[in-house]
Amino acid sequence: MTASIRGRLLLLAAVWLTAALLAAFVLIAHLLENFVTDRFDAETLAIADSLIGQLEVDDDDGRIELDDTPLDARFSLPLSGWYWQVGADDVPLARSPSLLDGRLSGPDGELTGAVGRDTDGAGLRVLRRELSIPESDALIAVTVTAPQAQIDASLAQVVRPLAVALAVLGLGLAAASVIQVTLGLRSLDRLRADLGRVRAGDRDRLARPDVTDLRPLAAEINAALDQNASLLARSRQHLGNLAHSLKTPLSALSNELPPDHQGQALITRMDRLIGWHLRRARQAGPRLMGSRTPVAPVIDDILLVLRWPLADRGMTADVDCPPDAAFSGERQDLEEMIGNLSENAAKWGRTRLRIIVRTAPARLVLRIEDDGPGLDATQAPRALIRGSRLDELGPPGAGLGLAIVADLAALHGGELRLERSDLGGLAAVLDLPA
Repeated sequence: MTASIRGRLLLLAAVWLTAALLAAFVLIAHLLENFVTDRFDAETLAIADSLIGQLEVDDDDGRIELDDTPLDARFSLPLSGWYWQVGADDVPLARSPSLLDGRLSGPDGELTGAVGRDTDGAGLRVLRRELSIPESDALIAVTVTAPQAQIDASLAQVVRPLAVALAVLGLGLAAASVIQVTLGLRSLDRLRADLGRVRAGDRDRLARPDVTDLRPLAAEINAALDQNASLLARSRQHLGNLAHSLKTPLSALSNELPPDHQGQALITRMDRLIGWHLRRARQAGPRLMGSRTPVAPVIDDILLVLRWPLADRGMTADVDCPPDAAFSGERQDLEEMIGNLSENAAKWGRTRLRIIVRTAPARLVLRIEDDGPGLDATQAPRALIRGSRLDELGPPGAGLGLAIVADLAALHGGELRLERSDLGGLAAVLDLPA
């Protein structure tokens, strides 16, 4: 069976509708068949009663005669299947002109709706009555037949319209079922669309459904969203506390040791690794569903922080960002990625830093470029390895920025690519969900 609720409902409706219509057709067709055959039996019975009413005994010789015969023209047409015969003690006394020289024979006893055969093998519906009349001891048998083909034709004339009517009714009910299921599941479609808007960041909670059956589901989803936000805030608080509790003793230990002490290198490495792993742990936690961050304000804030480092190096910053560009994630994650890449460009660039933002369906592409030395094809993969520094004599740093950005982008379903900029330096390209 199909996994779709709509498909299951339509399939079940089709099965039950088909079964109900077939049952209705069989029942009504049976009733119509009884009605048609009863009508023909009534006609043959009327002919038999008419013949019985015309029976009389001759006073002179005691012979049984018919005073008159039925005037129905069907009994005058040769071999029409409409026959009648009157016999006494199995000896035919009179018969319809349609029989010509033939005679009707069959089992004894009274019959109604019995099956007989014509001379050409065609079916006959037979009615037979046995009786005796005063002044005669003979057993009189009156037999009347009707052609089965004519009965079948009459039945077909009413069954065919019945089949057409039920087929039209079935199509109408099928269309009604489709409309009913579609309208009934529209609330689920709206709930799915609302959940998509929550995931995209257009809203932070589901709206209250109009359908009471879906309200408990929406309430559970909203509760899960609230729990997700609470867990995220709590985990970040714990991580901040852990960072403070670890970094404070390391700073105190560093201040106690002489600058040239060999332990300073170990403290620096420990501080770098703690920062790396804490950032990884913070970003590996649950992402707040429904977060959506405008890009332009984040870029403006980062350039505000970098204004003095850029001015000290004599660098200018150019920004090309659509005002409606947005990131499907939290602001601090976007700040982390753009901030690291912009700070890296400010360290290595000579005179220019350029940020270009472009949007595509469900995607956001940021290019952060500089006119520094850049990286060649062999250096770019190494630059994304945590702790790796390609130039130990370059600007100070822990060698973690690009690796952190690459991990953050991957956690959000994006990627970081390192390319050559037309400015001559490095172009860090962030491809992120919008």
